Amino acid sequence: MHQNDEDISSRKVAGLIDHTLLKATATSEQIEQLCSQAKDYGFYSVCVNGRWVSFAAEELRGAGVKICSVVSLPLGADSTKVKISAAREAILSGADEIDMVADLAAVTEGDEKYLAAQFQAVRRVCRSLRAEVVIKVIIEAAALPMDRKLFVCGVAERSGVDFIKTSTGMHEAGGATAQDVRLIKQAAPSVKVKAAGGIKTAADALEMIHAGADRIGTSSGVEIINQLLSSR
Repeated sequence: MHQNDEDISSRKVAGLIDHTLLKATATSEQIEQLCSQAKDYGFYSVCVNGRWVSFAAEELRGAGVKICSVVSLPLGADSTKVKISAAREAILSGADEIDMVADLAAVTEGDEKYLAAQFQAVRRVCRSLRAEVVIKVIIEAAALPMDRKLFVCGVAERSGVDFIKTSTGMHEAGGATAQDVRLIKQAAPSVKVKAAGGIKTAADALEMIHAGADRIGTSSGVEIINQLLSSR
């Protein structure tokens, strides 16, 4: 671990975590447990599929825990119209944040016009329906060569998104790396970074935080915080 790990409290780490359950087989009982854990551990948000947003919002009413919903997970290949509709439904159901997978074909082809128009269209929905909703764009960094990473980071920053998220955690290329977190911070300095994908231990989470991650997406939040508590 990093020499300054002792300066990062378990409470601070918990406050950076989007406590995540995106399995297609997740049940209402599991989502209820997710929400209960988020309250008990002080996680920043729960991150769930759109189907569970209203349920989670009811479970967390008044608890101070945000609701994050995903759009176009895991492929990002939905049309702009579909992404707008999914984001709108999630927000109206109670989502405070939207994690949208970027169109990876547009990223690969360097189609800035298409990509920027999509980012901006979903951003407008996030800004217009109620209290300002955070938009995070997932770029699947592990699957991209360096020039494509720099390209999509530039488009995202110019489009005014709030966060760039490293990964869905579902791609065969892999998840978050500290190297990609640092790269995104450098390539899009006005945008925050969410590290997600494969973050399973306290050491993993601390590595991402030291690299500059502003948020951590993980399904292992309870284990991470318990590890930190036991190491003190």
